[in-house]
Amino acid sequence: MSEVFEGYERQYREISAALSRKCAAASALDGEKKKQKLPEIQADVQESESLIRKMDLEARSLQPTVRAGLLSKLREYKSDLNNIKSEIKKVSAPNAQQATREELLDSGMPDTLGASSDQRGRLMMTSERLNQSSDRIRESQITALDTEEIGVSILQNLHNQRETLMHAHKTLHGVDDSIGKSNKILASMSKWNKWFV
Repeated sequence: MSEVFEGYERQYREISAALSRKCAAASALDGEKKKQKLPEIQADVQESESLIRKMDLEARSLQPTVRAGLLSKLREYKSDLNNIKSEIKKVSAPNAQQATREELLDSGMPDTLGASSDQRGRLMMTSERLNQSSDRIRESQITALDTEEIGVSILQNLHNQRETLMHAHKTLHGVDDSIGKSNKILASMSKWNKWFV
């Protein structure tokens, strides 16, 4: 399983547990105290939705064998979050009849806002990944160019060293020839020397 997914999952479970506690506490409150508690609960709901989107993106980027199990977990988390949202609507409604009415209306309408925000979140994460990939490709190209320059420099050095060795080799042959000639001259001089002595 992905460590990233597990991190998101851990955060989601903590926020979900906190949301359940806050809903229970808010249902016991009334009037102004309840109104003050609701924005905090809504912020946690938004954070939970964001974590579910992130888990969804991470799960879809994994191998199919791992993906199936994670997507199944995600369905449970989405269902759990929908139950919490229903509870929040009941808590935030002035009376139970209005909460029931809103619940019936919501169940008949698709969650288009949630879907579009999910899509927006996926697009943003995808474009972020593309940007990161582009940056990595640019860095790889720079590294490749640097490596190519180093390779060219090494080849030039090797070529220069080869030329130096070839020159030294020719010089040694020249010295060898000179020594051979000197030996011949010395040999002929020693013959002359014998004749005169």
